[in-house]
Amino acid sequence: MPTPSGEVRAPGRDWRDPSTWHLRTRLVLVAMGLLVAICGAVGLFSYASMDLFLTKQLDAQIGQASERAREFGRPAQGIAGGRPDPLDARGQGVGTLNARILNGAVSRAGFLAGDATRKSLSPGDDDVLLELAPNGIPADRTLSAGDYRLTAVRAPYGDVIITGLPLAEKQNTLASLVWTMLVVSGGGLVIIGLAGTALIRRTMQPLEQLSAVATQVSRLRLDAGEVALAVRVPASAAHPGTEVGSVGHALNQMLDNVSNALEARQQSETKVRQFVADASHELRTPLTAIRGYTELLRMSEHFTPDGEQSLARVQNQSLRMSTLVEDLLLLARLDEGQPLKPSDVDLTQLAIETVSDEKVMAPDHTWQLELSEEPVMVRGDAARLHQVLANLLSNARKHTEPGTTVVTGVMRSPGGGAVVTVTDNGAGIDPDFVGRIFSRFARADPSRHNPAAAMVRAGSPLAAGTPVGAPTQGTSEGTSGLGLSIVQSIVEAHGGTVGVTSRPGRTEFVVRLPAAGPPFRRFPAR
Repeated sequence: MPTPSGEVRAPGRDWRDPSTWHLRTRLVLVAMGLLVAICGAVGLFSYASMDLFLTKQLDAQIGQASERAREFGRPAQGIAGGRPDPLDARGQGVGTLNARILNGAVSRAGFLAGDATRKSLSPGDDDVLLELAPNGIPADRTLSAGDYRLTAVRAPYGDVIITGLPLAEKQNTLASLVWTMLVVSGGGLVIIGLAGTALIRRTMQPLEQLSAVATQVSRLRLDAGEVALAVRVPASAAHPGTEVGSVGHALNQMLDNVSNALEARQQSETKVRQFVADASHELRTPLTAIRGYTELLRMSEHFTPDGEQSLARVQNQSLRMSTLVEDLLLLARLDEGQPLKPSDVDLTQLAIETVSDEKVMAPDHTWQLELSEEPVMVRGDAARLHQVLANLLSNARKHTEPGTTVVTGVMRSPGGGAVVTVTDNGAGIDPDFVGRIFSRFARADPSRHNPAAAMVRAGSPLAAGTPVGAPTQGTSEGTSGLGLSIVQSIVEAHGGTVGVTSRPGRTEFVVRLPAAGPPFRRFPAR
């Protein structure tokens, strides 16, 4: 919707609330309001001055006409026994009104019409004439012949002579003045409004540049990865000698500071990723040796039952540690931006194989498939997409009770891509945790960050004083909080998205993949 300055109002802005208007709109309206007030004041002053001038001019004419009427109306100048009509006096102009009041009554009253003939007033005008005080002060009255300015003077011979002139000429002059001021002021306001709008827009252009720069920066992803913060306020809008220029200069300094901080953060993240990658790579060798020697001991040595259980625990924890190291190494490689290995992947067959593996690992769950009739093909890295499905199914298995039904769906999306869903009817996810579920090392149970606390909560024999190697529940299924973060990284590397919705009795992860993504798209640095 256009605003008073001609600009298009942004959706959601209430035009009835001035605080939501653009600054240039308010400046134009304030300027126009001041101009209207000035024009109104000038118009009122001009009208009052003209009215006063015309009134004085008319009063002077009335005074002269009244003098002529009094002199001509003397009884001695007329016919014996009669009184001359003041209208017959010489020099009386068209429209002049004269009346004689004799003994408290109007004896003669009339005016000169435009054709120089005498016209009588109506009987109803007598009351108006009789109300006039014979003090010579002019007064405006409305008669049957129109609006008149009248004056009543008592003549030396005792009669009251009333003289008047029409107000039509004065009113026409004032009306012409009003229309002239309205037309001239209106045209001037339109011209000044358009010129002012253009000038204000040009003056406010540096502020718009500042707003555009701030908006562009606000849309950048500054939370992670390498950020090129090269946008700056133009030099023309960043001159510190003006108010707007000072703001632009300060904004550029702030952006320089932010850019330096982002570079320092990126360098720090790079060092951390390199350390994680190096540490993970170095840890693989001793962990492999631990597993190898554990297997060798089990095959070559004889242990007591407690020793067998303790050795099994060592082997299980080494496997868990190896999985964690592999996940850390994978994330480090993802952060480095290693390229995908694209190929045509049948998601339908991939889902069947992954669900079959989970059935073997968790027969106490109910595993179901919902597949489209035709194979769903996408372009992507088969190994990575298998890892996405495996992590989602493993997440459902680890965080739901036995007997839970897990449904894996694969279908074609309307846009030609693919939609993969993993749905379970478990207890659901805490709403406060859903927003950060794809973050690294995010786990719903804080106690799992502390293995000792988890063992105490699980009734570990290490805490209860039972022999080492006694069976414990849940220790082999501990999670590192990296699985869903890996899922998100792989899906985004394929140009897709992943999301989750959860309520008690239904939790659903939805993965959307394009039909044919960029063949050599790299993993995003997170």
